[in-house]
Amino acid sequence: MGLFSKFAFFLGVRKKEVNVLVVGLNNSGKSTVVNHFKNEEERVTEIVPTVGFSVEKFQNQNLAFTAFDMSGHGRYRDLWEHYYKDCHGIIFVVDSSDRLRLVVVKEELDLLLQHPDICNRKIPVLFFANKMDCKDALSSVKIAAGLGLDKIMDKPWHIAASNALTGEGLQEGVEWLTQQIRDVVLNKS
Repeated sequence: MGLFSKFAFFLGVRKKEVNVLVVGLNNSGKSTVVNHFKNEEERVTEIVPTVGFSVEKFQNQNLAFTAFDMSGHGRYRDLWEHYYKDCHGIIFVVDSSDRLRLVVVKEELDLLLQHPDICNRKIPVLFFANKMDCKDALSSVKIAAGLGLDKIMDKPWHIAASNALTGEGLQEGVEWLTQQIRDVVLNKS
């Protein structure tokens, strides 16, 4: 990025475009999270399970996000890796009330973190411990412990308790991700 481009970006004249990958098991709330950040007139009222993936756009501060909302069904999870190389950040949505599949979430997270297109990059990972309103939901601290997040030393990460239906916790998480991506993207330029 040239000096003029950086100056324009800092003044807010020019938006930086970034790609984020939204992953997690099926029924964790990925599409509902992404829907929350879209413009009011673009939001959908009925969320249906994603088949394959969908591409959505939203903005936060001076970043224009292109979100690749990936299906979490087992047969589609192999698609995730095709988008690792070009992403600037990852949003990993976890259903906090689905205690039985926390082991599967950990396996998928470990596969993601060990992938050659991810493991050597300081890519920020935002975890949403979603569905916190459910009676049996684990706290974000317990989710972090169950996933072994404290062992992630080479990437910035953050976990936010969230309820995608009400929007609770989502803005805080995306603010963190925006700052991390801004630091990583601008420092590389």
